[in-house]
Amino acid sequence: MLTLEQLNAATQAEFTALLDGVYEHSPWIAEQAWLARPFASLAHLKRALIETLRNAPREAQLGLIRVHPELAGKAMVTKSLTAESTNEQSKAGLTDCTPEEFARIQKLNADYNARFGFPFILAVRGPRGLGLDRHEIIATFARRLNNSPDFEFGEALRNIHRIAEIRLNDKFAVEPTLGNLVWDWHEELAKHTEPGYAERGELCVTYLTDAHRAAARELADRMRNECGFDEVGIDAVGNVVGVYYGGNEHGTDPQAKRLLTGSHYDTVRNGGKYDGRLGILVPMACVRELHRQGRRLPYGFEVVGFAEEEGQRYKATFLGSGALTGQFDNTWLDQLDANGVAMRDAMANADLHIATIPDLKRDPSRYLGFVETHIEQGPVLNDLDLPLGIVTSINGSVRYVGQITGMASHAGTTPMTMRRDAAAAAAELVLYAEKRGGAVEDLVATVGMLEVPNGSINVVPGRCRFSLDVRATTNEVRDAAAEDIRNELQAICERRGLQFTLEETMQADAAPCAPEWRMRWERAVDSLGLPVFRLPSGAGHDAMMLHRVMPQAMLFLRGLNAGISHNPLESITNDDTELCVRAFQNLLNQLATDLT
Repeated sequence: MLTLEQLNAATQAEFTALLDGVYEHSPWIAEQAWLARPFASLAHLKRALIETLRNAPREAQLGLIRVHPELAGKAMVTKSLTAESTNEQSKAGLTDCTPEEFARIQKLNADYNARFGFPFILAVRGPRGLGLDRHEIIATFARRLNNSPDFEFGEALRNIHRIAEIRLNDKFAVEPTLGNLVWDWHEELAKHTEPGYAERGELCVTYLTDAHRAAARELADRMRNECGFDEVGIDAVGNVVGVYYGGNEHGTDPQAKRLLTGSHYDTVRNGGKYDGRLGILVPMACVRELHRQGRRLPYGFEVVGFAEEEGQRYKATFLGSGALTGQFDNTWLDQLDANGVAMRDAMANADLHIATIPDLKRDPSRYLGFVETHIEQGPVLNDLDLPLGIVTSINGSVRYVGQITGMASHAGTTPMTMRRDAAAAAAELVLYAEKRGGAVEDLVATVGMLEVPNGSINVVPGRCRFSLDVRATTNEVRDAAAEDIRNELQAICERRGLQFTLEETMQADAAPCAPEWRMRWERAVDSLGLPVFRLPSGAGHDAMMLHRVMPQAMLFLRGLNAGISHNPLESITNDDTELCVRAFQNLLNQLATDLT
């Protein structure tokens, strides 16, 4: 078993030899990473190797990619793979391909090489380290053929880093035990899905459906029976609430102030397994470890699985966290789902007591603050090869729906100078929104929907409907951009002789993370030997609601596949998840020290 002590004491030549095989046929990476000694943790070592490769010339990076063997390729057939590659391809079952599967992979190899000029690289031991099955490998192969060359170049390097990470774990005889636990819990929870989606192997868990209620019961049972929470219950809106009492060596203190955490367990339709749920299961693992150690913190720890955040079955959003802040809107109870079922009837069917919803409002004076872990739902951490990032602010947003009205006319007979083209005006607006959104850091502006009602190939568009979404880390930046885009829309329409309407449909205030809590996350990440990287959250989270009544801060976990979310391709690794749990434990320990 390799140790950090060995590596830190090794000469450059010894260091390079000890890490032989981590990066395929490329000892130069370890040789250069030696300069970053001493390494405080395995994560620190992994990062040094990553940075060595990130800082290398593109030619060296391409050379590394090209020395990798094809999957189930000639090297496997001739048994000339390295021992590491042989082990990995064998675990993925590639040595047991049927003739048809083997032929399919050879065709994919040829097509991929022809398109990109380097071999397809995939960490075939997968996000859990146990190995992907052949069908998943082939499907990923086919999907990635459609990517751009630059993206695939980066994806190849990201997979090489994942391969190296698993090989390092093997050399150090390290198992990400807590990461595996949380990863497996996600798999178990994802077994609950709604009819119509279950048959297709898709995940859909919307508010108070049978699948939703089953997920709530599983969370509650795990909190109670596996993790050792002192109180566990499902409240009047369906939130799953677990409390681990504060205390000391003399006993527990149910009245001690609490740290609040959690996220949502509902999903979008055909969504991913980790959005929201990570923020429930990671702190559950922390409580499990505290309970196993017989340890109490000088404060209570309350973990909430919020019943609803996505607004999929009903138009209400942040229903679960809104109930805790006293912002449950009783008019929501009369909303109907697609089948005509009122929310109040769905709640009655779930044996939830509507009359007690006001009692769910938390007294902020009893809480130290709110923290949340969440998958990033974006590409930034993935692109930087960083497992964790500290959120600076949850962006404020404003949304509009609009329509530009001109004159529908014959495409062949209407001169270009005499047209009143609504779609052309909308196209101008799209380009302006893109330009304005890119003019300020952490500002984004998106026209996500464009529609020409009753459009025809030979008709100048007389109407064009559109949406507009503007988000920024502060309300001021958001509002300034939205005003500029509105003014530009007016100017475009005046110049073109058009009319327009623009209706605001939603506005949410920015939620800057509390500096003292953000710094706790930063120290928690730094103590793991990882860089402290800060980024805003462009998506909304339950933390936005809790921000209204108490300080909050968030930690992001990298997502695979360019950070895609709300999608079956949403994915995380066991090693990243291990680091997320360890960071949360570090924060809990910091807070305990601060309070004693």
